[in-house]
Parts: sequence; C-alpha cells; structure tokens
Amino acid sequence: MSTLYLFASAAEPVFDVARVIEEAQADGWDVCLGLTPTAARWLAGSLDGLAVLTGHPVRWDYRLPGEPDVWPAASAVLVAPATFNTVNQWALGIAGTFVVGVAAEGIGKGIPMVTVPCVNAAYARHPQFERSVETLRGAGVSVLYGEGGFVPHEPGQGDAALFPWRLALDAVRERVAVG
Repeated sequence: MSTLYLFASAAEPVFDVARVIEEAQADGWDVCLGLTPTAARWLAGSLDGLAVLTGHPVRWDYRLPGEPDVWPAASAVLVAPATFNTVNQWALGIAGTFVVGVAAEGIGKGIPMVTVPCVNAAYARHPQFERSVETLRGAGVSVLYGEGGFVPHEPGQGDAALFPWRLALDAVRERVAVG
C-alpha cells in the first residue's frame, strides 16, 4: 500500500479532514496526517480519533533527535488546504513548522507533491503569493490554483464545502501513476 502524507493548514476546509482521510483510504492510500500548529489547535478535540482513523499518530511538531520516525516513508504528499502562510514559507524554504519542513525536504527528495492553496482574494493579490505559487510549480509541485483548481474568493465569502478535495486526491493519484 502506498503512503500519502496529508498535510493541512488552518483554513476552514481542514474541518473535513476525517472525510478526506476516508476517501483517500478508499482510494487505497495509507494516510499519515500532519497539521500546522494552528490546525492542530483547531482540531485538538479530534486528534485522538484522527490517529485511530489513520492508524498513525497525528503530527504537528518535529521529532526529537534520536527518536524513531513513527510514519512509513511517503509515496506522495498532499498539502491542502494550504494557507497563505504555508505556501509562502514553503516556497521560501522557511521550515519552521513540521509540515513545511517535510514538504520542503520532499521537493529535494523528488516525492510527488500536490498542493491546493486556500486563500482569499486579498491574500492572492499580495505580490509574494503569485511568486510563491510559481516557485512551487517550478520545483515540480502540482499547484491546483486558479482555473481548474482553487479559485480565491473575497474575504469572508468562502464556502469550505466547495474546496476541491476530490480534485486534489485525483491529482495525487495521477502524479504517482506518472511518477
């Protein structure tokens, strides 16, 4: 069975992560869930249940030196929802969080990666955001953003139910099949 690292940031679609894990498992993935610290705080009451669902500890922090890695090696990484902060840190190589650090290292390891940004239109208009999207694409990450992916909404106008989770899971499967 192939292992999918599902990394989620603190954006409203993160509250659907249990359903997405189940969909990924139905697709044949062994899922390991990693969260940004804020996303872990948002899901604090669900972390034990999410660990049971995946069969792996939910991670949001680096392990200590000398501690064994509790996850199998990744076959693919899906970073979704990826907030403005996560996208920019990842593109700039600022690996201050577990999720961003593993994703940044994954580029160098050649692990197939897909990300779906989840930002409002005000963030999307910031000049660094588009540069970050292009940097990630240039590094080989499939970025589902814009036409055919996530389309930003005006601040306060988003609908988490419209987040393209299925599109993201299909893109990961395609990336692994293509290799």
